[in-house]
Amino acid sequence: MTKIQIPDFSLTPHIDQVGVEERASRVTKRSIKNETKINGLKLALNMIDLTTLEGKDTDGKVKQMCYKAQHLHDVYPGLPTVAAVCVYPSMVAVAKKAVGNSGVKVAAVATAFPSGQAPRDVKIRDTKFAVEQGADEIDMVISRGKFHQGEYNFVFDEIAAVKEACGQARLKVILETGELVTYDNVRRASDIAMYAGADFIKTSTGKISPAATLPVTLVMLEAIRDFYYKTGKKIAMKPAGGISKAKLALHYLVLLQEVLGEDWMNNEWFRFGASSLANDILMQLMKQRTGVYQSADYFSID
Repeated sequence: MTKIQIPDFSLTPHIDQVGVEERASRVTKRSIKNETKINGLKLALNMIDLTTLEGKDTDGKVKQMCYKAQHLHDVYPGLPTVAAVCVYPSMVAVAKKAVGNSGVKVAAVATAFPSGQAPRDVKIRDTKFAVEQGADEIDMVISRGKFHQGEYNFVFDEIAAVKEACGQARLKVILETGELVTYDNVRRASDIAMYAGADFIKTSTGKISPAATLPVTLVMLEAIRDFYYKTGKKIAMKPAGGISKAKLALHYLVLLQEVLGEDWMNNEWFRFGASSLANDILMQLMKQRTGVYQSADYFSID
């Protein structure tokens, strides 16, 4: 395997803010109808990571979420499952048993989620525990304080260490783009994460605002494209937080298609971190099928 040359992260390309925002805005003006819309909605549904990350999470709540992940709306035959369920490390074993052989992955947040404010050895232990419990994927958060201090090598080394601790589990690196402030910082953090070994780059924890946006996602998708051209290695993408409407999810899929193409249009390479999105997609699918909207009461919350 060809060794990847690590770049100087202080020389990350400058992002044209006006250009990025104008291109993202054009995507929202696209209209998708009929069979194409139905296929897009089902694809988006299959890309969702259903998530519960609360201090009050119980075994029962996690089991209910895992049931929904496999039975999104049984009155609509042929629906896919979601891609994964995402929980705290302490709930991984419960989730793993509940999803069984359904094909739904179990992801665990780790590394002192959502703040990332913990010593590296604690983050490594957190990651290893989640993997030992059966996690298929690990969602880590970068040390934004170190990033803002310009300690890019620290951030790089920490990601690389967590990646090693993941073993066979895939690593999603959360940039918390709402705290990075500028598109230049989003691009730099994306590059650091990918060169350090991330399997996914992810916008947000969902715990702060702003979370995912189309312009930020565009910057990250273009970083993935450039990394692929340079290294031949595919990296996955996960916008998370603030995506609650089916129409917006379709806009994200249009952006994905335009920047990265058909090879990324599946849940191995793209995810939505947006639990509330599932119900809106289900409502839209039922509208397409029956001609009327069902009440939200027909869809489970968890």
